[in-house]
Amino acid sequence: MPRPRQPGRHRRPEPVVAPQGAPALVLAVPGTPAPASRELAEEISSIARSELPGLNALIGYVDGGDDAEFPALESVLARAAAEYKAFAGDGGQEPQGPAAVVVPLLAGPDSALLRRIRQAIMASGSGAELTEVLGPHPLLAEALHVRLSEAGLARADRARLFTVATAADGILLATVGGEEAAQAAGITGMLLSARLAVPVLAAALDEEGAIARTAEQLRSSGAQQLALAPYLIGPEIGDGALEAAAREAGCATAEPLGAYGAVGRLALSVYATAAGITLSR
Repeated sequence: MPRPRQPGRHRRPEPVVAPQGAPALVLAVPGTPAPASRELAEEISSIARSELPGLNALIGYVDGGDDAEFPALESVLARAAAEYKAFAGDGGQEPQGPAAVVVPLLAGPDSALLRRIRQAIMASGSGAELTEVLGPHPLLAEALHVRLSEAGLARADRARLFTVATAADGILLATVGGEEAAQAAGITGMLLSARLAVPVLAAALDEEGAIARTAEQLRSSGAQQLALAPYLIGPEIGDGALEAAAREAGCATAEPLGAYGAVGRLALSVYATAAGITLSR
């Protein structure tokens, strides 16, 4: 005879699946569409679907077009709305809630880009809901730490008694979106500073002279060996931008956050909050 399920703290949590009729999660991918950005967005979508089976995760490009490879955000939302309306009609019900929840693939605020995403939502006529950007968040501080350690620019674990010869004693957190983005990145920067026990200052790549000024500020405070930590998912910056910023600051750079697991989980988290879905039981 099978043993009955036992209540208590050792019981495994029941898996959560997407409710029937849940809105689609649409990742709004910034930057020039390219195979690398598509691969990254697909991996982040895959992480979200693995955390919430049954999730309808789609990808729309802010600068996309009519082709199927890099579809424009507006057309993806229009299609999602039509499918959602058809689904509700098959069940003899009026659509409930938004057809889609749009998650900007951004670590921090970028007013100009978010304005374009809102315009695409309005033009689609989908009634989709737009979430906040992914940061600031402690999980992004963790991801920054991992990327720095992968580049040999920070200790992987402060608790271990070893040193890294190239470990930085000052971190320049690079973002995009001007002064507003730099201020928001500073919150995650404080969390990263607490993890590494070194000063961390944020600067915007798209603000002229900000990288050089911030690097000088870190050096004047006593830091001798700096490292550039991109507070970026990746697609939002052009080719060569990080390398140019590293030369301007006179230091090495880590890789962008990319499809680190925390990015996918944060995308799902902001989606679930907007969609009214509880992710754990």
